[in-house]
Amino acid sequence: MSLSFCTHPCVTQCGDDMTTTVESLQLILKDKHKSLTNHAVFSAIRTKKDLRLFMEWHVFAVWDFMSLVKRLQADLTTTAVPWYPPANPHAARLINEIVLGEESDLTPKGAMTHFDLYLSAMKEIGASTRQIEQFLAMIRKGDALAAALSRAEAVAPIQRFVTSTIDTCKDGQTHQVVGSFFYGRENVIPDMFQTLLQTWRIDPASVPELTFYLERHIEVDSGDHGPAAQRMIDEITGNDPVQLREVLEAGILAIDERHQLWDSLLAALQRSAS
Repeated sequence: MSLSFCTHPCVTQCGDDMTTTVESLQLILKDKHKSLTNHAVFSAIRTKKDLRLFMEWHVFAVWDFMSLVKRLQADLTTTAVPWYPPANPHAARLINEIVLGEESDLTPKGAMTHFDLYLSAMKEIGASTRQIEQFLAMIRKGDALAAALSRAEAVAPIQRFVTSTIDTCKDGQTHQVVGSFFYGRENVIPDMFQTLLQTWRIDPASVPELTFYLERHIEVDSGDHGPAAQRMIDEITGNDPVQLREVLEAGILAIDERHQLWDSLLAALQRSAS
């Protein structure tokens, strides 16, 4: 399946205006980033019931994030035997640092994946883990993604979001996956989580594991990953304007998909409150 990237008019400009296209896409990305990080879904979380619903949806994004990480680890480091040096050691270092934290971070409960930490935080507040655990059980058995999502009874917006992410992992070129990951995930996650902590009406002390999870991502992802990611993009693309455009388009697609997920979740929260 081919990726369906941004169809904003500036994307279709001819090669003579490629620099302007890249600059225009950067502005679009910046605006979409701001809109996403200020989404109304965060301030709509007023009760533990709201938070449980939020987490039952969001856990699928926590899961599929790791597929992006692993695709980049496969592309940018050497996981084959016999081993050979990676083409870009700076990119290999960055993705290995991310893998280390995401798969084996030091938490109050010892070394854990961030996914398992999130599951633990869900159980702490009584959120259901049934759907995500059923989904993972079927994935482990080798079931197709669409079948596993359907049998786990994930709602349509979750199915759309996860399918888009996995399509990028499977079909995107390395620089497109980098764009989706860093512009669509790493760069927006700290700002989204900061907004959530500032606008929800939940006492952080009443949800210590989730608060730790959110604050840990803000701390780690707001550090030197951003500048390092930009160096990685520059090195991978060689500053080729066509590839730079495709990196930005992939980031815009990822942000648009997350925005649609949040729109649907906000509607679900509003229905639940009525």
